[in-house]
Amino acid sequence: MLSLSILTAFVCLTPFVIAAPSELQKRVDTTTYCGQYDSVDTGTYTLYLDQWGKDNADSGSDCASVTSTSGTNIAWTTTWTWSGGSGVKSFTNINVNDGLDVKLSAISSIKSSWTWTQTTSGTVVADIAYDMFTSSTSGGSNEYEIMVWLDNINAGAISYTYGSDGSATPIVSSVTIAGYTWDLYYGSNGSNYVYSFLTADGSAIKSFSADLMDFFDYLTSNEGLSTSQYLTTVQGGTEATSGSATLTS
Repeated sequence: MLSLSILTAFVCLTPFVIAAPSELQKRVDTTTYCGQYDSVDTGTYTLYLDQWGKDNADSGSDCASVTSTSGTNIAWTTTWTWSGGSGVKSFTNINVNDGLDVKLSAISSIKSSWTWTQTTSGTVVADIAYDMFTSSTSGGSNEYEIMVWLDNINAGAISYTYGSDGSATPIVSSVTIAGYTWDLYYGSNGSNYVYSFLTADGSAIKSFSADLMDFFDYLTSNEGLSTSQYLTTVQGGTEATSGSATLTS
């Protein structure tokens, strides 16, 4: 179950303002989709099957569905399997539709909770994470990607620096944000600068509740991210590289 609510200085965004939750519940599309770029729009959120690296796999598939919505909550599931090739094959995610294209300085909070379980088989390489983007202009191209990893299964954060064993090294270690302790990594994916917060002890957070704005506040106060950046995207999902898994949120 995933819940997100963005509060700006101008308006408190609450879901389902057009119809009552019970009415929308009747209309929610619970079909299972498997297309490379299929999506399901629930009004407040959109489920995206973003299989952008599918062609790099020798074989595999990714299917997902919304199972229910209630108030600010959305329940969903995805089952994927990928083999061969390199790099991320898919990022199935829930994207918040409202409260975007606002300067960071105008956002008071991004409250979110996310409870999930996952079953795996084979040697899995994947992560489960929030993924957020900012731009220096309204409606502009993404420049910064901010990730908060709730699980890291044999994957690695993007980084400019690596240790002698080939693993990424953080620019900051053991920083406490939103009640959890994180290592912060920094690098580039070729299109955006990427900040990645991974749990310092490598543990998975299967029941997460926090204000995601705390991570932006840390970056603007300590890493030079400008408060004039516009928030363009807030989403949460799983980046899958290889193996098989079913994520239930």
